[in-house]
Amino acid sequence: MLNGHHLVNGTWVASERTFAPLNPATGEELSPRVGDADAALVGKAAEAAEAAFADYAARPASDRAAFLRRIADEIEARGAEITERAQQESALPAARLEGERGRTTGQLRFFADWIEAGICFDARVDTAQPDRKPAPRPEIRSILRPLGPVAVFGASNFPLAFSTAGGDTASALAAGCPVVVKGHPAHPGTSEIVAQAILVAIEACGMPAGVFNLVQGSGHEAGGELVRHPLIQAVGFTGSLRGGRALFDMAVSRPQPIPFYGELGSVNPVFALPGALGARGAELGAGWAQSLTMGVGQFCTNPGVVVALEGAGLSDFLQAADEALTGVSAQSMLTGGIAKAYRASVGRLTKASGVTGRRIGEEAGGSAVLPAVFEVSAETWLSDSSLHEEMFGPAAVVVRCKDTGEMADVARGLEGQLTATVLMEDGDLDAARALVPVLERKAGRLLRNGFSTGVEVSHAMMHGGPYPASTDVRSTSVGSRAIDRFLRPVAYQNFLEEMLPEGLGGNDGGPRLVDGKAHSGT
Repeated sequence: MLNGHHLVNGTWVASERTFAPLNPATGEELSPRVGDADAALVGKAAEAAEAAFADYAARPASDRAAFLRRIADEIEARGAEITERAQQESALPAARLEGERGRTTGQLRFFADWIEAGICFDARVDTAQPDRKPAPRPEIRSILRPLGPVAVFGASNFPLAFSTAGGDTASALAAGCPVVVKGHPAHPGTSEIVAQAILVAIEACGMPAGVFNLVQGSGHEAGGELVRHPLIQAVGFTGSLRGGRALFDMAVSRPQPIPFYGELGSVNPVFALPGALGARGAELGAGWAQSLTMGVGQFCTNPGVVVALEGAGLSDFLQAADEALTGVSAQSMLTGGIAKAYRASVGRLTKASGVTGRRIGEEAGGSAVLPAVFEVSAETWLSDSSLHEEMFGPAAVVVRCKDTGEMADVARGLEGQLTATVLMEDGDLDAARALVPVLERKAGRLLRNGFSTGVEVSHAMMHGGPYPASTDVRSTSVGSRAIDRFLRPVAYQNFLEEMLPEGLGGNDGGPRLVDGKAHSGT
């Protein structure tokens, strides 16, 4: 049963001020009404996380791994309930939500395995050299240790995988950091059910009550208070450029600035080279259209820009894309506000100078929208940076180039991206080699002959990129490196064995570097 309350220090807490969640497909209010957190409640959640930190950070990695696995089990036990509520709050289909739930539980188990392996804590030992001249060297050991309480913001477009128990929460808990989640107001009931699952896991595993807290809020107040709270030591955020930048500015302007790991937006350009378009333009156009409209275009890796040479191959690509998009019916977006913003973006490009509307699909009503595709010349695109902005939804810009030199100019004119794709044949190798050094400075993940929608949870995955794709180009929010965001190196000089943290003592047997050489044990 849902109560619309916040979870703070293991207790469900009500608020006098409330808001009503909405079904975006119908516009109807959903029950129950949900508490709207104020500064005092946010403060209590941060204090609970801080009170839990010393205990939780000192727990063996095996205990934290068992906790993560129990959270996954409890989420799966509530699978049908989560799907039903998430459908009502997001208008996403059941199959999509069930797949996302599997990804969420998979992330939790992935991090459980990773911290048990111990590699992620990067233990290093410089052995003592008492006879070194002109001065002896002391023994120095170092390891990555948890930062402290972490604030996590739920994402609108992933009510499970990037929200309450999603990747940021999973990696922070794996690192040994308690978490305060600011639930997204678009799916508060889904967040509450997942929080119920986490609370059961906390109690079953004997974890400190404040290791996980959930505060709900309809506006910006709770989020701002959370980022500014002096006990919060890092922030994980997935959302809009405007909202994320405002929170980033708060995080770095505090008396004690803290890291803000924000994913803020990306158009994920696709460079379709001439050989690929000539050999299989129609096939690529149909595949691109499918990727563009997947999930009503509400993926952060949506391929929103195509860069290609004028010619028959591009014509085949666009004709096949048109045919595929013609068969796409109007679908509801995650919220009415997101649908309104999408229509505004489409309307802006419709009126922009030098832009041709190949298909304009803003005429659907309510929160439902249709795809939209625009065409511009490379010269126009390069001269108007507003054309580079993300249109969150199933909309894209096709940039027509006269030659591969113009394609390279477009690549150099890009802002930071999560992904960049090169569609090519063997005959395109020279052109691709010229593009790749440019694109690897612009994007966190480069793809060859594929489309960017879909992010694998794995060790090699990079989900981040230069600003504005993310606020820290060195970090990823997906994959095993995501844990690095919530750890920091600490060195211990001439410490007694019993004073060292787990993973660094001589008898721990974990992986480490000893005098710069890899060792599997002591």
